[in-house]
Amino acid sequence: MAKTIVLNSTPSIPKLYLRALFARKSRQAPPQERELGRVSLSALRPDSRSLNTYRDVCGFSSQNTLPVSFPFVLAAPLQLELLVSDAFPFPILGIVHTKNSVTQYRRIREGEPLDIECILQGPRPALRGLEFDLHTRISVGSELVWECVCTLLRRERAERRRRGRGARNGTRHSADFTPDATVDWNIPADTGRRYAAASGDRNPIHMSALTAKLFGFPRAIAHGMWTKAHCLAELDPVLPEGAFTVDVDFKLPILLPAEVQFQYCATEAGIEFAVKDRAGKRPHLLGGVTAI
Repeated sequence: MAKTIVLNSTPSIPKLYLRALFARKSRQAPPQERELGRVSLSALRPDSRSLNTYRDVCGFSSQNTLPVSFPFVLAAPLQLELLVSDAFPFPILGIVHTKNSVTQYRRIREGEPLDIECILQGPRPALRGLEFDLHTRISVGSELVWECVCTLLRRERAERRRRGRGARNGTRHSADFTPDATVDWNIPADTGRRYAAASGDRNPIHMSALTAKLFGFPRAIAHGMWTKAHCLAELDPVLPEGAFTVDVDFKLPILLPAEVQFQYCATEAGIEFAVKDRAGKRPHLLGGVTAI
């Protein structure tokens, strides 16, 4: 039976990370894909100070509506609540966020009370292990205004992967397009700490070179959702006026500090974009925007 959690307030991310260190996990995946758990929180109103800090670090201009990526920050503690609970059978250390899709049905006005529900589903076999999906739905009253799907990868050893059936993987976007525009980004070393101040996500791999080395990275890495948000801030003047979906594949990590290229082009389907290395060759992120 799927686990159900009803929250009265936003859980503390540092406390959730502490719980994750001591959580006992079965490490036994269900035999087939199904709903594993859900968590909900009602009538959340975004904190204006965190919102303004988020706009500043991600590059959004001040408006009376939320940046399209900001609801992810509101939902992240609920997602983590599910992952550290016994609804998720594995330790969260080493889980990789590989894909992210956000649909905005209308702009969310500042001050609107938001009802948030997150649903964990999986697993399904992938080429490198097992994939799980975290679905998030945000409503104002009975109106669905925003939703997101995060695809998470639990890496498995090769001999275990070979036993999987119907493995799925692969990118949704190509790095091979001719850009209409290219923007050079100089990303400071403190970007992870500044993003943490806005999001509350103080994952050690993003905070400093010293803490990132504990987890096998030579330097701190940029948060994937900061990278996506910064892309959306660049694209804000050309985003559709109505409902749209923006999805990305996270590729190579961005080691901080970094010099990278942001590229985008208009297509018949919408907008293709990418974040690539300084030479404009190796992709860190590939994405697309589609009006719906």
